[in-house]
Amino acid sequence: MLELSDLTVRFGHVVAVRGISLTVAQGEIVTLLGANGAGKSSTLNAVVGLAPVAGGRVRLEGQDITSSPPELVVRRRVALVPEGRHVFANLTVAENLRLGAAAVERSEYEETLPEVLDLFPVVKQRLDTKAGLFSGGEQQQLAIARALMGRPRLVLLDEPSLGLAPIMVAKVFDLIAQLRERGVTILLVEQNAERALDLADRAYVLNTGRLEVSGDASSLASDSIEEAYLGISAQRG
Repeated sequence: MLELSDLTVRFGHVVAVRGISLTVAQGEIVTLLGANGAGKSSTLNAVVGLAPVAGGRVRLEGQDITSSPPELVVRRRVALVPEGRHVFANLTVAENLRLGAAAVERSEYEETLPEVLDLFPVVKQRLDTKAGLFSGGEQQQLAIARALMGRPRLVLLDEPSLGLAPIMVAKVFDLIAQLRERGVTILLVEQNAERALDLADRAYVLNTGRLEVSGDASSLASDSIEEAYLGISAQRG
């Protein structure tokens, strides 16, 4: 589904991603882990044309989409749920969802809406509410729902659990698992390593823009990996 080959992302003199290569197969959840500043978000943004690619290639289903404009990537059925959610606070929930379907035909929008609403009861119940009145966890659900309105084959999730209460973190990860059951391919950036590794099929670990280690998620679910590359305590609760 997705292949990054020797990808380098540079912002002026700052190199955020240094020649990484990774793959995401159809139907997989692949997680990209690392501490703040490791280059995770820059990698996702490079895929969708929001970060400058200084070298390497991005291929989607075998087609080169390196540095393609975001609107073209969206039409190729790739959706990004950005860090911080970025819902349109002054628009209603329904209007946010309609904007998520901007690249699809009206018939697809009408077919997709009930499917998405079934996944997100809180969204379904408050379609006329301004998105800015939602809690952080509710906004995160809306952001994912909005992305799904474009009927993506590949979803890029950037820190979906960031800043959420534990009960909402559990709900968001349950939703991600449901998306996989529905055949959606997911590249997940997440600092909650334990949760991400429990959910993912495979994992890559970035450290200051470089790929340090990769493999099956179960083989990377170790205290040594977390301590060495993620900058978090290996203590388990």
